[in-house]
Order: sequence, then structure tokens, then C-alpha cells
Amino acid sequence: MRKKQIVPYGSWKSPITADLVGSGTTGIGKIFVDEDDIYWIETRPSDGGRNVIVRHNSNERNNDVTPKPYDVCTRVHEYGGGEYIVVDGNVYFLNSTDQSLYHQMFGSLPELVISERNMRYADLVFDSVRNRIICVREDHNHSINEVTNTLASISVSHDDDIKHSEIITEGEDFYSSPRISPDGSTLAWISWNHPNMPWDGTDVWVANIHNDGSIGKPEHIAGALNESISQPEWSPEGILHFISDRSGWWNIYRRLQGETQSLKEMEVEFGVPQWVFGQSTYAFISSCEIACTYTKNGKWFLAIMNTKTEEIKTIGSPYSNLSNVKTKQGDLIFIAGSPTEPSTIFQLNSDDKKLKIIRRSHNISIDPGTISIPRIIEFPTGNGLKAHGFFYLPRNINYKLLNDDKPPLLVVSHGGPTGSTSTEINLEIQYWTSRGISVLDVNYGGSSGYGRNYRNRINGKWGIVDVEDCVNGALHLVKLGEVNGDSLAIRGSSAGGYTTLCALAFRNIFKVGACYYGISDLGALAKETHKFESHYLDTLIGPSEKKDLYSERSPINKTNDLYSPVIFFQGLEDEVVSPHQSESMFKKVAMSGIPTAYLTFKREKHGFKMAENIKQSLESELYFYSRILDFDLMDDIKPLSIENL
Repeated sequence: MRKKQIVPYGSWKSPITADLVGSGTTGIGKIFVDEDDIYWIETRPSDGGRNVIVRHNSNERNNDVTPKPYDVCTRVHEYGGGEYIVVDGNVYFLNSTDQSLYHQMFGSLPELVISERNMRYADLVFDSVRNRIICVREDHNHSINEVTNTLASISVSHDDDIKHSEIITEGEDFYSSPRISPDGSTLAWISWNHPNMPWDGTDVWVANIHNDGSIGKPEHIAGALNESISQPEWSPEGILHFISDRSGWWNIYRRLQGETQSLKEMEVEFGVPQWVFGQSTYAFISSCEIACTYTKNGKWFLAIMNTKTEEIKTIGSPYSNLSNVKTKQGDLIFIAGSPTEPSTIFQLNSDDKKLKIIRRSHNISIDPGTISIPRIIEFPTGNGLKAHGFFYLPRNINYKLLNDDKPPLLVVSHGGPTGSTSTEINLEIQYWTSRGISVLDVNYGGSSGYGRNYRNRINGKWGIVDVEDCVNGALHLVKLGEVNGDSLAIRGSSAGGYTTLCALAFRNIFKVGACYYGISDLGALAKETHKFESHYLDTLIGPSEKKDLYSERSPINKTNDLYSPVIFFQGLEDEVVSPHQSESMFKKVAMSGIPTAYLTFKREKHGFKMAENIKQSLESELYFYSRILDFDLMDDIKPLSIENL
């Protein structure tokens, strides 16, 4: 039996290195099925964060489709999605650098379809009757405040000399999810207007498609200012289905005989917030069966729903996170992961119900004794309410806990804030727990997955509710005797970075923090951010005219109250949160005499994708914590320059 060492928390030697986290994992997502072939996108940190389309063919082989230097990505709404489609072996994709549309057959080089100055496209769908692509178009030919979104068509005929897109419908602030009925006669789509975000309120429309490709008068099917609708899909026999939260939960509905009907009302979420295009949490197996995923209390389930009997049968599996549901000749294709298994593309056989692995995000071998399994927790928070999170104890097969000593706690606040975290194994979390640091991953009020009321808790109270839940989650674990109340840290990225800075500036609980491309000045964000989120703060904070409220809720104006050290990380090409936010906050913290550091990364946008930058940021964060919380490092890390230390 291996003898375990007793070493102070934070000083454990871990096989999960920053290099492994940065380069050992490939992001997988956005599945597309074309006849016998399965396609998906891989994000490869070791290849500069390039996005590559991969094909799995009938011979069970996985091959890259898009060659270097192409990077499959659209920047509509900055977050993208719906960046490629495949039709009878013809791949159409959007390229990151020029935002142009390309066509490619497997084994051949991409050919340019259309390139229009300052135009971006997303959410592609193929109109086989008219040999064209219908998509969301974003026009950037004017100022940042005059970006125009429409639905447009692009001819892909080789005989067609037209090299510009044509508007199909316009007039709303935003569009998404154009979907064509099976017979090609009808177009459905989603729209919404400022100040709403798509999880606040959207509308679903349908219109007849004329022979010349134009559409008739749109008919409003469902939706309102306070009803969020997403993922419109046509059944094989041409019945429109969609997800709506009119009941308070994102459930599946259909439009039948002029009425909107619920397939099965449940207090679970079949949908997710539409941060990106092309989401797929359900798909048709046949005219009467739907493959779907739903989440309850932070865990995802796979199920089959019968549209005639309205019965739902949950398929048992060990996986706690499921996404990207597609169907292939009766089989189910989806991505799943668990606390011990990484994201994997599976094919579930419709006959023998066996799972076949198509692609794993990584094949890293880690001793199970070094993997921390999360515990789902619910804890009391403000106003007599409950909040949710996943708690990870330190774990490493070579070390054991010190008697009567408690580990440090790192609280993680996810981005969004209308997002969520899951229990799927995350090497970044395991990086901390395998070194003797416990982690609380918080689904604070405002997170999705717990119904509309929970999601709306943050409205008007961003920087208050989220901070309160992070603080109360940490104090709950201190009270239980699980962690050291004198060694509490907090980290977050983007909106989670704002929560982190607010927690450090407004509450004297955390001893240290790390802010990744976070928000420090709400007033500046309202002026600088892109169109998609330009009115998001109207809901999260209040009308922009309330300048005093924006100032009061901005951490940059509270640095005199900040006593805890903080480290900043920022991509210099970030167009969601300007680098000016991190730089200004860093300078004010440094001037106040608080220990701080600031690292910037060229060629990184909103979210780090390059292996070397992920490695450097993680190691620098660990080094910063070690100096502030006073523990020795077993890792060979280059010393970091820290102001005021």
C-alpha cells in the first residue's frame, strides 16, 4: 500500500499540471449529422485555439475537414455559433479571420462563396428548394452603435454571379434560428428587441416562402416580453416545436391546429440560455418521438419523449452533463460527461441501446485517487432563500489531510451571469483540488437550470445577489468545518470577474482573488460593449440614466474599501470587455498599496484559447495565491512580479 504524505494544503505535488490543462484537452461541440457521417467542431489550444471541423465516416474514422490556416468561427453577437452546415457532403463554414463563407468537399481545399465588407453571418440553414443558405446577418458598416441584424439569404449556386447577401426580413433588433419546414414552404425564426436578452423575452414567427425566395406576411406564433422562446424545430410531418418558459420552466411546446400546446409540463429545464447560435437540446427521432435532455438540480438527463402519449422515458446513464443532441437513422448522437469522464461524443444504438464512443475531448490518464468528486450542495442565502453549488474537497492519492487542519477554499463564480456550471470533470478545478485546495463552484441566483424565478433573482441586483451567494456559500462551508475561514479565495471570468471584484471590494470575507477579463466599471461597459449586450445592464442594474447606481455598483470606485490582494488577466483583443477595464482597475489597486499583478495576452479575445496562455495564467494565479496565503509550491513556476508585496 502506498504511504501517503502529510504536507500542508496548497503544497501538494500534482500530476495535473498547468501545461496539461492548457494543451491536453480539446474542446468538442456543435455536432452535425449528414446521412451516414457525423461532424463536429474541435477547439485545439495546442494549435493556437483553432476551431476545426472533423468528420466521422461510416468506416469509423475521424478526419479533419478544414485545413490550416482556416479557423471555423463566426463573431455574430461576438459569441458566435451556427458557424457551419453540411449538405450531401458539401461543407459550408465561416472563417474567423475574414468572417467570410466558404464551401468545401472533404479532401479538397475550401472555396470562397461570399465575402462582404464588414458583414458577419451565423446560424446557417440550407434551403434545398432554392439552393441557398438562410442565416442571421450582422452588418458592421456603420458605427458600433448602429450594427444591424437581419435574416438574409446567400446563393450557393455555381452558376449564380451574385456575390452579396439579400435581406429576407428586418426591423427587429435581433434574429436567430431560421428553420425551414420539411417541404420547403415555410420559414420559422426567433426575434427579440432591446433591452431584452433572449432568455428574457423573444418571439417565434412563421411565414410562407414564395417561389422567388421572398417571404409572405409573418405570423406571430408565440412569445412576449416576459416569455423566452428558443430552438424552433419542425417535426418530420411539418409541425413546429419550440422551447418556452411560459410555465416558469423551459419546456417543449408545439403549434398544432392554431394552438400552442405543452408536450409535458415539468419543473425541469429542457433549454439553456441562448448565448450562442445553433443550440440543440432536443431532436426528432421520428414523427412521434423526440430525443431530449433536461436538467434538474444541476444534473442533466437524457430522455425520449412520445409526442402522441406525452410520456417521457428517462434513459439511465452515469453522465451528469449532456448537450448537442442529434439523431441519425434512429440512433442518438450527443455529448456527455461526468465527474470522472471528460466530454465525449457518443452514439446510442437504437436497437441494442449500446453506447459507442465517437470522440473524447481527452485521453489523459489520471489516477482516480486524485480526482475530486463534487458534492451537490444547497445552502441558505439572503432573504431566507437557498442557493446552489458544487463542492470539491482536496484529493490526491499521494497525500492525506492534516489532522484538525482545514484546507483553503477557492470560490468560483461563473460567467454570464445568466449561465451555469456543471459537475462534469474540469481539469482546471482538479488543478486546485489535487494541490490541496478545496473548490466551491457556485450556481448563484441568476444562474440558469433552476427555473425562471431563480434566473430572475439577479435582475436589478447584479453585484449584490451573486456576491451574497458566493459569500454565503463560503461561510456555510466554514460553519460546517469543511474549510479554513482564514484562507478564502475567489476567482471568476467575465461576469464572474465582476462578481469577484465586487466580493473583494464590498465584502471583507475573501483574502485574495483572481479576475479574468472582468468588469470593474459598469458605466464604461455600457458605453463600450457590443450590440448584443449593450442593454443587458438595463436589466441587471437598472436604466443607464441612473449614473449614481452604476457608480455605486462599480468596484473601480470602491478601491479604498478593498483590502484583499487581486491578480488580473486580460486578452488584448477582447471586444466584449475592453482591456481598459482591467488596466484601470489594476492601476487603482496598485496606487492604493494593495498587492496586485496584471498579465496581458496578445491575440486573445474574450476567453483564453491558446495553450501557452492558459498555462501561464494558471501558474501565475497559483504563485499569487501561494504568496498571499503563505504556502510553499512544489511546482517549478517562474516567479511573478507583484506590486506592493
